[in-house]
Amino acid sequence: MRARVLLLLMACAAGPVAAERPATLPDTMEQRVLACTSCHARPDRNDAFFPRISGKPAGYLYNQLVNFKTGARQFPMMTYMVSHLPGAYLREIAGHFSQQHLPPLPVAQIALPAAVMERGRVLAMQGDRAIGVPACIACHGKALTGVAPSIPGLVGLPRDYVNAQFGAWKNKVRRAHAPDCMAGIANRLSLDDVSAVSGWLAAQPVSPSARPDTSIARPLPIACGSAP
Repeated sequence: MRARVLLLLMACAAGPVAAERPATLPDTMEQRVLACTSCHARPDRNDAFFPRISGKPAGYLYNQLVNFKTGARQFPMMTYMVSHLPGAYLREIAGHFSQQHLPPLPVAQIALPAAVMERGRVLAMQGDRAIGVPACIACHGKALTGVAPSIPGLVGLPRDYVNAQFGAWKNKVRRAHAPDCMAGIANRLSLDDVSAVSGWLAAQPVSPSARPDTSIARPLPIACGSAP
């Protein structure tokens, strides 16, 4: 008898809480991608391990999800999260985040000598013909905000993230569709050049209205399988 009373009291105590809990979670894209949002779409964070993906071109985001799934890019957490997702769903996820536009964070203060920052500016805006490196703006857009559907923006990325990606291309742990243009560029740049261009890019302000360009002059200055 005492056990029945205790069970009844426990049920009554749990009743109001249970009544407030929804029977099912809402079936929305926002709900489904909370795991992505918690790292990659936070209004207060944009770091080397979890850079913002909001506002990146949908084709670029889709390509990266596929690359993590196939091992062309290597990061165990990402591979685990996308390994069982079908291509059509990856496209939905990419399209969702391409339409999100977070307010930009304050510009990073980069402590590099003026000569180094100028070298970064030259590489970004003019390139270096002597080593076969085109200007960043020739592919990534005149404001370096990317080009739809598949070329990412470079401004607004953390400097350490940019450095890490160049290192990944140099070390062949990040790959893309052949011909892999960025792997070629990364291997033509010295470590000093990588540091210069990543520092200059990270110091550039980003407008709240910044969006990827819709077109770019063709052909691109270097053959690129990810943006044919």
